[in-house]
Amino acid sequence: MAKIIAVANQKGGVGKTTTSVNLAASLAAAEQRTLLVDIDPQANASHGYGIETGNLDKTIYEVLVNGLPIEQAIVSTMMPFLDLVPSHINLVGAEIELVDVAGREFLLKKQLDRVRDRYDFFVVDCPPSLGLLTLNSLTSADAVLIPVQCEFYALEGLGQLLNTISIVRRSTNPRLDIEGVLLTMYDSRLRLSNQVVDEVRRHFEDKAMRTVISRNVRLSEAPSHGKPALLYDASSIGAQNYLELASEILTRNGVLPAEVEA
Repeated sequence: MAKIIAVANQKGGVGKTTTSVNLAASLAAAEQRTLLVDIDPQANASHGYGIETGNLDKTIYEVLVNGLPIEQAIVSTMMPFLDLVPSHINLVGAEIELVDVAGREFLLKKQLDRVRDRYDFFVVDCPPSLGLLTLNSLTSADAVLIPVQCEFYALEGLGQLLNTISIVRRSTNPRLDIEGVLLTMYDSRLRLSNQVVDEVRRHFEDKAMRTVISRNVRLSEAPSHGKPALLYDASSIGAQNYLELASEILTRNGVLPAEVEA
């Protein structure tokens, strides 16, 4: 059974899309059939694979708003084992357009269920908000991965996200789990970064991912070339960090034995 992981944090600038793009690439590199679903109106995850969404007429917008079968919106990427459902700026108005639709929280789940047997992993890049699009993502997901940057206000707003997860468990998705809290933008030279790592691991214990994503210029450069870091510079620290993250997730989910990850 495929696993659906929503990458979510209503706080912007925490490495959410970077994580979605590069985690999906790393899972695909491990020969896991992966579908990256871009449900952020900014469409940055789509652009991260060189897909210009402005002229597309089959995107996640048409899937959610017009009921287009999701199979028709799936596009191939330059990576084997990795497909993508692109986003579109029109998605910014979807919450208003869907306000009177019955069962609007389940629209994405119903669509992903159509193709669930085709993939091993789904990675859903959520918008930086806790609105209907994120609610759809959390309702469809098996688990949520929460990127948190190694900065002073790292835990700011996390309580609100955790409260939303609790509400989703009670109302639309009782199976929703926390895959982990992922520390991003880590700089080992800074005392603050190390303090944040310690604080997050103390607070979240086993839910804090062991993998930490370091600040890396290659991670920042790769999207402008329309590639994940793994294809832009596979030897970079950023690409290696996300390969480690994929390995950790595969181990947590029983795909890899613990000794392989180590």
